[in-house]
Amino acid sequence: MKYTMTDARIALVTGGNRGIGLEVCRQLARQGLHVLLAARNPAQGEAAATAIRQEGGQVTVEPLDVQDESSVQTLAERTPRVDVIVNNAAVLLHEGGNALTIPPAAYRASLEVNFLGPLRLCQAFVPGMRERGYGRIVNVSSGAGQLSSMGGYAPAYSASKAALNALTRLVAHAGGPKVLVNSVDPGWVRTDMGGHHAPRSVKEGADTVVWLATLPEDGPTGGFYHDRQVIAW
Repeated sequence: MKYTMTDARIALVTGGNRGIGLEVCRQLARQGLHVLLAARNPAQGEAAATAIRQEGGQVTVEPLDVQDESSVQTLAERTPRVDVIVNNAAVLLHEGGNALTIPPAAYRASLEVNFLGPLRLCQAFVPGMRERGYGRIVNVSSGAGQLSSMGGYAPAYSASKAALNALTRLVAHAGGPKVLVNSVDPGWVRTDMGGHHAPRSVKEGADTVVWLATLPEDGPTGGFYHDRQVIAW
């Protein structure tokens, strides 16, 4: 798909076919951005995009597996200009045991999606953002990745989210002053991952993500946020 510089801002949302990702797509489209709804299963992506289009939103479904380098590169070749990236796609494996008993393969699988996936997208798209003088990166992290309060919960997942937070700081430095890069803890949200008993709606979970994705030029960078307030790493 070809875009010109006069088009609306283009926002890529990974894992956009459900949960927080879908709500972020919906809210960004309502604000006038052209949303690239990225999903591993294009059919599920198209089903999710239908309601957004019915509301008048601009949304294009893009097949993407963040674990696959060639999938990321194909997307970058097809859509070289992206103004906003929301790194939302993630896995939470069913981890039994503690940090010493969970096999390294579980850590590797979590890092592949939750850390290396966002890294691949940043490497593919942030140089162009920096060159054009505009970019917003939002890494959907978790309170589980917060070092200041980390305990024994889901060690592989927690470690991968802590790594994602570190990536936020590193890309904020590498991207330059015009590319604003932040992490967000959306809280415990009622999604397939969070479960039906979670106290927060997807609308509440998506709010800070959308806020960070649409920051003004003087907005913050290199921070970790929950409910639009900076929190400790």
